[in-house]
Amino acid sequence: MGKTIAVIGVMGAAGREILGVLSDRGIPVTDIVALGAGDGPGREASYGEDDVLKVGEAETFDFSTCAVAILAVPPAAAAKLAPKIAAAGCVAVDTSPAFRLEQGVPLVVPDVNRQALVNWTKKHIVACPSAMTALIAMALRPLDDAYGLIRVIATTYQSTAGTGRDGMDELFRQTRGIYVNESPTSSKDIFTKQIAFNVIPHVDDFLKDGATAQEEGIAAESRKIFSPDLEVHANCARVPVFVGSAAYLNLQFEGQVTAEQARTLLKDAPGVTVVDHRADEGYVSPVECTGEDLVYVSRVRSDSTVENGLSLWVVADDLRIGAINAADVALSLVEARQK
Repeated sequence: MGKTIAVIGVMGAAGREILGVLSDRGIPVTDIVALGAGDGPGREASYGEDDVLKVGEAETFDFSTCAVAILAVPPAAAAKLAPKIAAAGCVAVDTSPAFRLEQGVPLVVPDVNRQALVNWTKKHIVACPSAMTALIAMALRPLDDAYGLIRVIATTYQSTAGTGRDGMDELFRQTRGIYVNESPTSSKDIFTKQIAFNVIPHVDDFLKDGATAQEEGIAAESRKIFSPDLEVHANCARVPVFVGSAAYLNLQFEGQVTAEQARTLLKDAPGVTVVDHRADEGYVSPVECTGEDLVYVSRVRSDSTVENGLSLWVVADDLRIGAINAADVALSLVEARQK
C-alpha cells in the first residue's frame, strides 16, 4: 500500500487539475498512479513539468496497492468504483455527488472541518463537497465560529469549468460563432440555452420542488458541514466565464457583528484572503483568480434588513479549489494511515 495515490479520471479537466496540485505539493511521480474510467488504452497524462504517466484502467486496477484513490469521475462511475476501492483496503476520496450525503461518509473541507476525517474508517470512503460549497464554507467557517451562523442565502455565478472541458469548449465555440455571424445555438449536450453572452438560471437537474440539484446540494452539504439546524437557501446561475466562480452571500448570525470585525477575522482564515477597498477595482472578479489557490472575499457590508446581518462577495478558481480540496484530503489520509 505505502503512500501511493491513484487518481481516477485523469483525462478530464478536474483529474488533470488534481494531478497538477499533487505535483505542486511535491508528491513524487513514483507515488502517483493515473487511471482512466473507460477512456480507452494507450493514453498518457502529464505530471509536473517533466514527467508523464501511463494511464491505466480503473476497472481492472488492483487498488490494494494504493493508500488512497481520488475519483474525478461522474457520480454513476463513482458509485460503482468507490465500494470496490474500499473493499480492497484503499480509501476512496470522491469528488462527485454520489456519497456526499450518505450517512457514515464524512464530507470534508480540510480548512473547515478537518476533524471529520477521523470517520474515514467507517466505510473507507470520504466525500468532497462541490467546489461551490467548498469555497463558500471556507469563507463562512471563521464567521460561524465567532458569531454563530443562523441563515445563509447564497446567489452563485458559476463558471463553465464546473461542467468540465466540454462546457468550456461550448462557450468557446458559441463565442467564436457570434463573431463570425454563425448561429450561437446551444448543442444542448451541456447547456440548455445559449451560454455565450448570456446567463442561465439553471445549474444541474430540476427537482420536484423547483430547485435544482446544485441548489439543494449547496444547502444540504452546508448543513452537513456546519450544523443540521443551519438555514440555507441557494440560487444558482451559470455565467459565460471559463474558470472562476463567485457567490454573493447574505448572512445572519446569533451574535452582533460589524463589517470591520468580519474583515479582520477573514484576513486570518486559512485559504482565504480579503481584498475589500470601497473604490473602483477594490474587489476580486473571476478572471483575476484563475490559477490561484485562495478564496477571495470582497464587498463586506452590514445588512440592515435583518438582525445581525452581513453580506459579502466570495470568488475563487473553482476548478483549482475543487482539486486542492481533493488532494489535501488524500494527503491527510495518507499521513493518517502511516501512523
